[in-house]
Amino acid sequence: MKASPARRKLGEAIRKIRTKQKISQEELGFRAKLHRTYIGAIERAEQNVSIDNIHKIAKALKVSPGDLLN
Repeated sequence: MKASPARRKLGEAIRKIRTKQKISQEELGFRAKLHRTYIGAIERAEQNVSIDNIHKIAKALKVSPGDLLN
């Protein structure tokens, strides 16, 4: 199944912010209380993410959920 543009954009935004903050997928997963492989799947646009998990990731990155979706 091909990833939707929205999933690709979300994954790219998360990766960009995470790498700018110099934290690993494992550290982001720990902060968001999500598994590191799930974070990787999101960044690769392989995973459809719930709004609850978008909120957890945004909080862990100290950004607003809108920052991940714009």
